[in-house]
Amino acid sequence: MASEAPLSLAWQTAGGSELLRIDGQRLISREPLPDTLQAPLGSLWKLFVYAYLVDTGQPDNGYQCRGGNKEEVYCCNPGERIDRDQALVKSCGLYFEQDNLQLTESDWLRYWQVRQAPAWIAERQRLAPETRVPVQQLLAQLGQLPAQADARKVLLDVILSSANGAAVSALGGRLRVKTWSWLADGDAQARQGGFAGWLTDGTPVWAGGSGTSMMVLKRYAEPLGQVLPTPWPSEAGSCIEVRLFARYPLRQLRREGGGAVVESGALNGRYEVEFANGNRLPIESHGELFLERTGEGLQLTAHLDREDYVARVLDREASAQPAEAAKALAIAARTYLLQTAGRRGECLTIDDSSASQRVAPRPASQGARYIAAWTADLVLAGTPVTYHSTQPGTDRLAWSQAVEQAASGLRYDAILARAFPRATLSRWDKPVAACQPLPAAEQWLRKQRRDWRQRLDGEPGYEEIQQFAVCQLASGRPSVDRERQRIYVRGFFSLQDRLDLTHEYLHLAFAAHPNGQDEAYVEGLARTLLLE
Repeated sequence: MASEAPLSLAWQTAGGSELLRIDGQRLISREPLPDTLQAPLGSLWKLFVYAYLVDTGQPDNGYQCRGGNKEEVYCCNPGERIDRDQALVKSCGLYFEQDNLQLTESDWLRYWQVRQAPAWIAERQRLAPETRVPVQQLLAQLGQLPAQADARKVLLDVILSSANGAAVSALGGRLRVKTWSWLADGDAQARQGGFAGWLTDGTPVWAGGSGTSMMVLKRYAEPLGQVLPTPWPSEAGSCIEVRLFARYPLRQLRREGGGAVVESGALNGRYEVEFANGNRLPIESHGELFLERTGEGLQLTAHLDREDYVARVLDREASAQPAEAAKALAIAARTYLLQTAGRRGECLTIDDSSASQRVAPRPASQGARYIAAWTADLVLAGTPVTYHSTQPGTDRLAWSQAVEQAASGLRYDAILARAFPRATLSRWDKPVAACQPLPAAEQWLRKQRRDWRQRLDGEPGYEEIQQFAVCQLASGRPSVDRERQRIYVRGFFSLQDRLDLTHEYLHLAFAAHPNGQDEAYVEGLARTLLLE
């Protein structure tokens, strides 16, 4: 059997466009991108319609699913409506088709001609899945696409929802892409697919390989994670105002080396802070720190981009190593900011304090900036988030425990799942929880475990699970997500519901023992516990 062709990955760099070939494990070649390389547009045509709609301020009337079109499987359930952003993420073609949008052909043509777009974009009828376009030209158009910032923000959801979490585990927040699939070249029974979009700094990327786009992301997530760079995001987040040293009154601020006392204003350079208790601390600013005199005395304030803030918290609260633990803490810190910060005008406000988050009063280290950029925009949804240096707890990440888990081989998403089993990785501007909790079911199970403890402790391989969540099952059979320590059941009120809940909990509790894979053993033990 012939080996599978490698994935083609193209991107623009300062030195010109490159073409990389990647197999299932590693990069195998790198060369200049040839002008002759072409590929079908597939679903990428929707990205250009999206850009036009956003840039021209077209109203978003959504698409109503009525159940009469088989293509609605990519959109929504009958009776539901899908909006523009999710239509792009889910590749709902019915939203972007002319019958739904009623776009004026002349306006479309004029808009793209002004931008000197090629005919395959400007002539609306040519913007179709089967149209083959030069990859070099596609990258150039992505590089200057209108509404690019909007699309990059929304398309993080593609990575979050792909490959059962494998994509975001390997790629973090670095890749913002629209997927595409089409008939394979020369074989109408096979498929080809990939993605196109951007890195977080706006670098245009395109990928194509054999199989559907979802197969490509699943198969190549790991080598892509190794090959892709981690640039600093071009949209690094909204303004964060930080009241530095919130719990420690300042006496004065001097230039480094015993220089003149600074009265107020923006700070540039190195300084020494003297606190009212006599302690001193060196700080550094490149215009982002401001000293003010208020009725309460001196106040030092930092105005930071969100990702810079996350990097500084990481430097102050922990470390950029080990990387997987640092990624988990960066996401926890970003989530804490989202959940607890106040607001003043366009800025979020938060204190630098051990009661909230401590922030380094100097530029973040390169290691911390790398971690912040790698996890850019990622937050947790579905639960309150806190953390501590050494003490784990309910919905609390312990840095010392995260370090141990990283050393054992756990990735950041698995570390977060252990600390926050109800939480879902999501994006900053639209955090959505995948686990709809069943608190009554979880409380019942925790109470029952105390009654069952003596019986279960005698069973080989049993290990009581401290952190778990019980979630509402949307469809299918009751199940367990071992990675995130979640139990999915239909409900809680019938005997069968309780049996399902007990059964799935036992799968978690015996996960490290062969008994956990023995359905007859698990079912028999569940019935014994419930009915004895």
